[in-house]
Amino acid sequence: MAQQEDVFKKIVSHCKEYGFVFPSSDIYDGLGAVYDYGQNGVELKNNIKQYWWQSMVLLHENIVGIDAAIFMHPTTWKASGHVDAFNDPLIDNRDSKKRYRADVLIEDQLAKYDEKIQKEVDKAAKRFGDSFDEAQFRATNARVLENQQKRDALHERFSKALNDNNLEELRQIILDEEIVCPISGTRNWTEVRQFNLMFKTEVGSTAEGASTIYLRPETAQGIFVNYLNVQKTGRMKLPFGIAQIGKAFRNEIVARQFIFRMREFEQMEMQFFVKPGTELEWFSKWKQTRMAWHQALGFGAENYRFHDHDKLAHYANAATDIEFHMPFGFKEVEGIHSRTNFDLSQHAKYSGKKIEYFDPETNESYTPFVIETSIGVDRMFLSVMCHSYTEEQLPNGESRVVLKLPAALAPVKLAVFPLTKKDGLPEKAQEIIKDLRFHFNCKYEEKDQIGKRYRRMDAIGCPYCVTVDLQTLEDNTVTLRDRDTMEQHRVNIADLRSIIEDKVSITSLLKKIE
Repeated sequence: MAQQEDVFKKIVSHCKEYGFVFPSSDIYDGLGAVYDYGQNGVELKNNIKQYWWQSMVLLHENIVGIDAAIFMHPTTWKASGHVDAFNDPLIDNRDSKKRYRADVLIEDQLAKYDEKIQKEVDKAAKRFGDSFDEAQFRATNARVLENQQKRDALHERFSKALNDNNLEELRQIILDEEIVCPISGTRNWTEVRQFNLMFKTEVGSTAEGASTIYLRPETAQGIFVNYLNVQKTGRMKLPFGIAQIGKAFRNEIVARQFIFRMREFEQMEMQFFVKPGTELEWFSKWKQTRMAWHQALGFGAENYRFHDHDKLAHYANAATDIEFHMPFGFKEVEGIHSRTNFDLSQHAKYSGKKIEYFDPETNESYTPFVIETSIGVDRMFLSVMCHSYTEEQLPNGESRVVLKLPAALAPVKLAVFPLTKKDGLPEKAQEIIKDLRFHFNCKYEEKDQIGKRYRRMDAIGCPYCVTVDLQTLEDNTVTLRDRDTMEQHRVNIADLRSIIEDKVSITSLLKKIE
């Protein structure tokens, strides 16, 4: 685990050093849990967003997009339940004066039991080699069974406490499991309290006439309040979806793990409206569709898993997360929820407007049910960075850090280098860039020897580098280098676009999903 934490620290510093992510307001020593995306980070982030957007609205005839405002009428949040129930259970350690989420402390404890079990399994697998029967070992080994029993008992107790909203029981679990504060190492815990996560502000010209509004804690409600507008103007027939990418804000007390949990973050959400009674079938379909989207990136199926929720939100009848294997364990990057007709019914009730769908086939009106897919852009960005960051030992004894980003997501697709700064080579290199920059992002580099330039491009994940030399002036060929294999071969300048474009386009990823 410690080794994985070291890797994570390296990724965080790599993000800053190479212009991917900076602490916000860095010259003022930053602002907790707020980050800025640098020149390479914004390109990667935009490519992720484009990949998601196109997979929704290009590949599905019945999905359209919107962009709703961040500020919404305050009654929206009353209707959605956020004013009364958007809380985290928090607990303080009296010695370190640090505040934690009680549920996260208990989830970490569950993960520790899983790790203990896995250690036993790994040890036995090493000992028995090919003849190892994992299922039988898990079912019969005394230590595994003991830890599994403890884990199951804790899990059952934890689920019940969450569902009953029993704060005293959450604290009691922390005491009974002897969970210590990671900083002070003590078990001197306060009571567990609920804390609302919404940021408030005021709108209006005078203090007396101002009314309280909220920074939206999720983007979904902007879709629900626009359901009628989109359905009518777009003459949409069920089932249909509305997609949106936008900022959301949560006053996270326990923000941690770099950009994994932030106070200002971006969501990519699609709400899919269906006929009541068909929602679980659609829930299952969207689970598969979304998993295929993730796996098309080529990070390996073993790095993803579904995690069904222990505690369903009061409005949901099914919920699962897609978790990705980060250096700090399997963590949620996307949620898929069957939200029933809760949101539309609530907004109908609070607004006094009739929000229904008239079904021309059955001649009846009803409130549609909703399947939601919601993915954090920043978490997705982090999972891409974590999987792509690679330290390699080379045959010549050197080492290199390379970001093995999917080519379609890479911030820069092609770097063009003149071998030297003379003999008309820079001019020839610029000519190549002028021609190709309309098709993908290109970068010109002439500083330092060629090996150092390659390393810099490896570090930002640029999939292709081209070197212009004296031979180029004679026969119009250049050396094309591949980032991952480091192989080089001569190609004609006229062929560059056709060689590279297909591999670096978002379309190449979309075709893998289909």
